[in-house]
Amino acid sequence: MDPELIGKIAQIASVLEVSGHPKPGNVHRTQDFDDMVFEDFLISGVVIGSLMKKAAEIGNRCQNDDSLYKIKLGKIIKEAVIETDRWIGNNTNLGIVLLLTPLSASAGMSNDLNDLRKNVGRIMEATTSQDAINLYDAINLADAGGMGEQEELDVADAEARDKIIDEDISMYKVLQMSSKWDLLSYELTNRMPVTFGIGFPTFRTTKMEYGINKATVQTFLTILSKKPDTLISRKYGDDMAKLVSADADSVLQSGGILNPQGELLLRELDKQLMRNKLNPGTTADITAASIMVAYLDEFGF
Repeated sequence: MDPELIGKIAQIASVLEVSGHPKPGNVHRTQDFDDMVFEDFLISGVVIGSLMKKAAEIGNRCQNDDSLYKIKLGKIIKEAVIETDRWIGNNTNLGIVLLLTPLSASAGMSNDLNDLRKNVGRIMEATTSQDAINLYDAINLADAGGMGEQEELDVADAEARDKIIDEDISMYKVLQMSSKWDLLSYELTNRMPVTFGIGFPTFRTTKMEYGINKATVQTFLTILSKKPDTLISRKYGDDMAKLVSADADSVLQSGGILNPQGELLLRELDKQLMRNKLNPGTTADITAASIMVAYLDEFGF
């Protein structure tokens, strides 16, 4: 697939995700956070385009199993975070970058959706210890809300970095360790089951009948209802994350954004989450990845 097209689709997915309105508990076109505003996310989505194009170009050149490590996935992720930080002084898109970079590299070497998902797995499994170090740098630069702050291989621990190099622990293995408590890590080490199995089909089907905005919000709600948000879990505990998922499911049972009653409940949920500072940010990241897959399917394959 054309790398320039892939870069544009990554930008589109990022911008559409943040524009989804009213996406509960998140920044959207009529709602800002105290330290992050809607325009920050728009800019962030635009400035990563060249890096996603780069990932696609390298992916196209490194398709054999013995050359996949040359993609240097962690380096591209770090570069995308640095570029974002140059424009926006906040962690607006680390999770999106983590998901969209392997998707972009995979799209560069894939002919259809089955290839796309399979190659994401191949790319992740071929990552190196240097990829892991670059990932740690990216997380620290983004100051990513507790991501990686665990007893084993804490991203803020210099000794953990030494251990990664000494024991040749790949980025894939590092993410496997955190996959028990972080949904993004689980996605990246299991060929993106939520993105491909829940988010993408929901967005594609809903968009056909209801348009882009409703498809974006309904996709977000559907993912949140089925998968408790691990950003909320890290900040407020698993029980709170499950409660938010149950609330999202109640909204969906009333139709979600697709009918007036569901939309009324949706807006109330948005207010409730904002009032309590509950931000389903992981869900938003996977929503962006789901949108990217949908547009790759529609315009690329």
